[in-house]
Amino acid sequence: MTTSHTNVGEAKVPGKLAITELSEMKRQGTRIAMVTAYDAAGARLAEAAGIDVVLVGDSAAMVVLGHDSTVPVTMEEMLFMTRAVASAVKRPLVVGDMPFGSYQVSDREAVRNAVRFVKEGRADTVKLEGAGRMLPRVKAIVESGIPVMGHLGLTPQSATALGGYKAQGRTAASARQMLADALALQEAGCYSLVLEAVPTPVAARITEALEIPTIGIGAGPQVDGQVLVYHDLLGLTEGHTARFVKRYADLATVIREALAAFAADVRSGAYPEERHTYGMPADEQAAFEAAIAEEKT
Repeated sequence: MTTSHTNVGEAKVPGKLAITELSEMKRQGTRIAMVTAYDAAGARLAEAAGIDVVLVGDSAAMVVLGHDSTVPVTMEEMLFMTRAVASAVKRPLVVGDMPFGSYQVSDREAVRNAVRFVKEGRADTVKLEGAGRMLPRVKAIVESGIPVMGHLGLTPQSATALGGYKAQGRTAASARQMLADALALQEAGCYSLVLEAVPTPVAARITEALEIPTIGIGAGPQVDGQVLVYHDLLGLTEGHTARFVKRYADLATVIREALAAFAADVRSGAYPEERHTYGMPADEQAAFEAAIAEEKT
């Protein structure tokens, strides 16, 4: 499972959560809290709340950029957001989510883009989806010195091939394959594994079988940690959400009401008030007005 090289993400920055600490959390039964974030403000709040891992997810394609799937988001867009997140936090591990097309073509391309996440995006690690033919990609990136988080179950980048956004591993055969894939990803060098939309018994068995921590999203309580999309848990996503989403706030309503109040104040003249404005010394104002008057003559 492990390799002999030193990973970039394992270089200990003062206060930075180390990958080895995630493994220790698994051994001690301490649950890992992970959320997505896409900008400095969101990342800063996540750190202040005690979040362990911040994933700059390709879910940004949908919740930030307005696309219908995660597929359209580009490397440049992901690097831009990852750099913003990394600049804002000290302790949480920052994971750059490799977008569709950035690692599927070849090992060389996968390593090149993973390096960009670390050098340009300042990520600590990267995440990619799938196993099978992705195993050589994982191994190549890990051997280049960059830690990799795996992702099994519902893998949004390949949702069409999976038959849509639905739970995976619900038959005995597919569950056995997922367990085999999880073990293979561990052997390839992954330091942790996201399990998305996976039946609870399957996720529990995978978690038990692995030495590396599992982080679930719709995978039940018997995993080593949980992750949710920032906009989903804060109630910024309106309309249908997946059954595993728990909303901890209704910020969409709060924000909409605040914006409506602002618009109403602007139109009525209630904003700005005197306390929101700046003045100037009387003599300077008089000199300014005199200069304007002189220009007109």
